Amino acid sequence: MRIDLHAHSTASDGTDTPAELVAAAVRSGLDVVAITDHDTTAGWAEASAAVPPGLTLVPGAELSTVWAEPATGREISVHLLAYLFDPTAPTLVAEQTRLRAERRMRLRVMAERMAADGLPVDADEIFAQLPPDAPAGRPHLAQALVRAGLVASVDEAFAEYLGAGRGYYLARHDTPVGEAIDMIAAAGGVTVVAHPFAYTRGWTIDEEALATLAARGLTGVEVDHPNHDDRTRKQLFGLAGELGLVRTGSSDYHGTNKTIKLGQETTDPIQLEELVARATGTTVVVG
Repeated sequence: MRIDLHAHSTASDGTDTPAELVAAAVRSGLDVVAITDHDTTAGWAEASAAVPPGLTLVPGAELSTVWAEPATGREISVHLLAYLFDPTAPTLVAEQTRLRAERRMRLRVMAERMAADGLPVDADEIFAQLPPDAPAGRPHLAQALVRAGLVASVDEAFAEYLGAGRGYYLARHDTPVGEAIDMIAAAGGVTVVAHPFAYTRGWTIDEEALATLAARGLTGVEVDHPNHDDRTRKQLFGLAGELGLVRTGSSDYHGTNKTIKLGQETTDPIQLEELVARATGTTVVVG
């Protein structure tokens, strides 16, 4: 079986609609795909309705969370993949609503600052192309920069304008990762830290942090990811074994926003079985 547990649609910052994501999974020869949009489950219904015979859909989301280093207090962004949780759990719904609203305000402020400096960016035009409650973010602003001809790619937009430390970057207030793990567990779901040692992205958590999160109830860790080199994968594989964490592998597919292909990284079927066995919030969708 070929299983990819990390993929995005237009419900957040991908370029495939949820139905197109399902179709892309079929074309890529996948047996299982997860929809994991940022801080939203808005794509679940459309993706579920589009699942054809022979494909299984894992409903999920990628949550925006933060880890505070005990020694320094420095806040490190942690992307937490959540699967098979009850999307109607009140505490979770309230927090995801807050995050989406903050993302939209953040995008508007950044866009207006760029426009004030003479860059051809219009916040209203960006929002007009998005669903009303979409978790808008920097990738949407990066796409606007590409369309304006200021940069050749989304990656270049982040490197030149939108990355941490750049002039238009604006911090956000994400959910403490421990609290997010608790919320998903209470909603019957399971959690996996996405690309935990992707050093090229900036500051990352360390082994001690992963051990703390495992003790808190974290279910798994994304070992195989395009931003992990061979040494990092071996390190995480061993650490997951020591901590009793499920090991996953996923592409982090965003459609044409990134060069990564759907199914570029995959998860062992036994590891998926373990995730499904531990979840009680909702079920996979079998075509």
